[in-house]
Parts: sequence; structure tokens; C-alpha cells
Amino acid sequence: MKITGYKTKTHDAPTKRYCQTLDLKDDPALIEEYVRRHSENGSWPEIREGIRSVGILEMEIYILGNRLFMIVETPLDFDWDEAFGRLATLPRQQEWEDCMSVFQQAKENASSAEKWKPMERIFRLYD
Repeated sequence: MKITGYKTKTHDAPTKRYCQTLDLKDDPALIEEYVRRHSENGSWPEIREGIRSVGILEMEIYILGNRLFMIVETPLDFDWDEAFGRLATLPRQQEWEDCMSVFQQAKENASSAEKWKPMERIFRLYD
């Protein structure tokens, strides 16, 4: 596989980034279905709209084996706890979380904020 990189979106204002991880159940069929449900045609429009409505500018999820890595870009004044509190109340959000829990290594009925674990940056190539 040739490594080509991924183009990033440019925003009109400075942003901050959150990086999180989550493990899926180690079952190839479940992983394949999880990936399909996160495709452009497989994800629910209400979920994408809800993510944007709470102030998230960009969200990307990467996979290696059963390990997921999520990058979230937001405005500098973004409040993670407040935004994800609002996100949890939006239409179909809990239904989506319930559907995704089948694939994830997490406690039953855990919220998105409880499932995804924040990662600590340990290296940066400074300017």
C-alpha cells in the first residue's frame, strides 16, 4: 500500500484539535460493518448535522485493526463538555450510540464521551 496522506481542510480562523481512541470488538465482520456504517452513504444525515450543529468543524476517524483514532477540529472557544452534552440530546443521537455499541469495546449504555478516550499529545514538530 502506497502512503499518500490525507488532504486537510483549511478554516478561516485558528482551530484546536482533539484526538481520541476507541477499540472495536476484534471481529472482522463487525469491523467491516462498522466501517460501512461510517461511510458517506452508510452514516445517518442527522448524526452528521448534529455534529456540525454543536460547533465541530471537522471530524475524522481512522482505523488500524480494531483500533479507532478520531481527530476533531473545533474553534478555539469550543467547550467539549458543553457541546457533547448538547449532542447527546439531539434527535437520533442515542439511537446511533445504541447501534454503534454493538461494535465497540465499551460498557453498555455508555455515552460517546465515555467511550472515546482522550489521547495525550507527546510530540509535536514545533515551528
